[in-house]
Amino acid sequence: MARLVLTDAYVVLASTDISQYVTSVTLSSTLDVVETTGMSSTSRTRVAGLRDNQITLEFNQDFASGALETLIYPSDASTKIGTAVAMTVKPTSAITSTTNPAYGFSALITEWQSVSGSVGELATVSVTWPISGAITKTTA
Repeated sequence: MARLVLTDAYVVLASTDISQYVTSVTLSSTLDVVETTGMSSTSRTRVAGLRDNQITLEFNQDFASGALETLIYPSDASTKIGTAVAMTVKPTSAITSTTNPAYGFSALITEWQSVSGSVGELATVSVTWPISGAITKTTA
């Protein structure tokens, strides 16, 4: 069984490759648990309910023109905060394949920290954005 050390994860936000800023990426799914236990049961029974997807990202902050901060929170009214934005994540930047699937989804940009860090530390950003709708896995 092959193992993968993430060194080249590919992350696209609204058609812009932001991989150079990403230091950590987690794409996760959980399902609601719906109880179905009837009155005569002696043990609880359950079924899976709605899926809840989210992406957690950690970035190195960059304020340069056209860089990370200006993509998410530009100085004009075109901020992405509060909007759903198309995203794609792949394990590597190589072509999409069965061994390098692409995960496409719409992330709702619900939080942003323009400035975060302590004296002498690298300026970073950590976010967890909910995904609106399904995650689509593509292998070709």
